[in-house]
Amino acid sequence: MKKILIAIDYNPTAQNIAETGYLLAKSMNAEVALLHVVADYTYYSSLDYSPIMGFDSFSNLGMLQTNTVTELQNAAQDYLAKTKQHLGDPMIQTIVKDGDSGDAIIETANEINADVIVMGTHSRRGLDKILMGSVAENVLRKSSIPLFIIPVKKEE
Repeated sequence: MKKILIAIDYNPTAQNIAETGYLLAKSMNAEVALLHVVADYTYYSSLDYSPIMGFDSFSNLGMLQTNTVTELQNAAQDYLAKTKQHLGDPMIQTIVKDGDSGDAIIETANEINADVIVMGTHSRRGLDKILMGSVAENVLRKSSIPLFIIPVKKEE
């Protein structure tokens, strides 16, 4: 194994996914690439935005104010840079993509010749899963690259 792609979103569980994926990569002496897909532009300006891993400077703004796709991509790149800094490895590659999350994850994994894709699953059930779909399930069905899926259930 030479390269691991870690796909993270803005969910508060992303820190666990990034850390676990990074430890997996380091245990195999593999390179790491962090990916964030900008898929739903309305999410970034909503009150549901959840800052994590030192990214809470946005919470002081109340809402992330962005007017263009470029600003959203820059904010995502900043998020990945902070995640990279949190992991303490300047050699980590960061990638921001647009589009459908599942498709972008697979496309990126193929582009960088990833040996493993690391991602979380939010364990959605019922109507939420039907309406929202499951990115992890989509990637699992379409990818020929092995997946390392980290369950990230909400505390109840």
